[in-house]
Amino acid sequence: MTADIQTLAVVGAGAMGRGIAQIAAQAGLQVRLYDTNADAVAAARESLRQLWDKLAQKGKLSAADADSALARVVPAASLQDLADAQLVVEAIIERLDIKRDLFKQLEGIVGPDCILASNTSSLSITAIAAACERPQRVAGFHFFNPVALMKVVEVIDGLRSDPAVGDTLAALARRMGHTPVRAKDMPGFIVNHAGRGMNIEGLRVAQESVASFAQIDAIMREQAGFRMGPFELLDLTALDVSHPVMESIYQQFYDEPRFRPSPITAVRLAGGLLGRKSGEGFYAYPEGQKQTPAEPAVPAAKAGLQVWVSPAHAEGHARATQLLRTLNASVVEGATPPADALIIVTPFGEDVSSSVYAQGLDATRTVGLDTLHAFAPGKRRTLMLSPATQAEWRDAAHALLAGDGAPITVIQDSAGFVAQRMVAAIVNVAAEIAQQGIATPSDIDRAVTLGLGYPAGPLAMGNALGGERILEILRNLQRVTGDMRYRPSLWLQRRVQLGLSLLAEPSA
Repeated sequence: MTADIQTLAVVGAGAMGRGIAQIAAQAGLQVRLYDTNADAVAAARESLRQLWDKLAQKGKLSAADADSALARVVPAASLQDLADAQLVVEAIIERLDIKRDLFKQLEGIVGPDCILASNTSSLSITAIAAACERPQRVAGFHFFNPVALMKVVEVIDGLRSDPAVGDTLAALARRMGHTPVRAKDMPGFIVNHAGRGMNIEGLRVAQESVASFAQIDAIMREQAGFRMGPFELLDLTALDVSHPVMESIYQQFYDEPRFRPSPITAVRLAGGLLGRKSGEGFYAYPEGQKQTPAEPAVPAAKAGLQVWVSPAHAEGHARATQLLRTLNASVVEGATPPADALIIVTPFGEDVSSSVYAQGLDATRTVGLDTLHAFAPGKRRTLMLSPATQAEWRDAAHALLAGDGAPITVIQDSAGFVAQRMVAAIVNVAAEIAQQGIATPSDIDRAVTLGLGYPAGPLAMGNALGGERILEILRNLQRVTGDMRYRPSLWLQRRVQLGLSLLAEPSA
């Protein structure tokens, strides 16, 4: 296989093909750009010309370099014009039969050492390569949109791929300014696989009527510290893209409960509520601007309020008590709550109802406080009610917890609140990717951080929050809900039992 790629061909002149051609030309490669629609090639080249002209005007690229980059992108009139390519990257429609047919044609045109790579996001590299006489030259080279800004690329080894092919692609990715991560040929590879944790769990939270779409997003941004919540992200990627991927990964893993899609997205897709590009999704976008509901008013404080914090969870009790003292609350100590005090429970993975039942508390004046702050401590607090919590105690708790100006989200009863169950799901899915050997722990975290913009890699996130705490949340979630989607990955369980980092590789 050719180790030093100088001539690259791109088949498909859409957004992905154009982006791959851009970074390749900027890195000094000769690029052959082909599409069955010649107008698409011309449009792509014109788009690149305008882009490079703007970069030159902003001083980010010299005029000479802009002209040189454009000159290196040569339109190809037919597949025959790709004969001298050392690497062909396919970026066409996501249909296995069409990709197979293309690769079969390319084998009769390019040289024996030419690498054939697919930019597929969801199809098996092994299945694509099965149509080829030399499947060892076929690998995945999955970029993300927009290619120039998303600095990660998945290099996927099919069952018959020569490892040297992946090595060459990884080296080329670095040369083009991207970070390569290596993955086995499994559904979703790394990024789309790992992304199931937040999106699928967020949909489940909404489906249970725990909180609104906007509330869930706000919690994930301002309590958990993520750049976007699941519904903001789904509106950005659009449901006509995201929902089929959810269904595909679920089906390819033979109905794995962790990846179970939600009817919420199926119904909204059928109704054309796709997201930003359709002007309406989980949010409305009049004139392209997202409309977000206003925060509810903070209720009046309850005079003479006393607060009792359940000691059932030592860590939660300590965190809640510390917070309440900074808010100058009148905290009552003791094994049982006084008859006229607000009761606060601090479960991890449980709901208020379960806590009330197990501890023999008065449900009418009991609320839950999420003490898992994740990566945005103090920015937002989540208050959880049981079906029996009375309005006066809800309002008293809300006013108290908002005493320093922090926004409060009041949610309905939910095992694991919102942030707990969603962060635990993210960590658990990543742990299972590691357990299955789909990628190394470091590549999993690298791919997710760059590809999804999380505040940390999911395994590093688990380490930071405490693997034992994540395991506790998952076990309680599974016990309370009876849902196998929450069963802990053995990767997580074993490393917690042995006191190891979640990023620790298996011993030789």
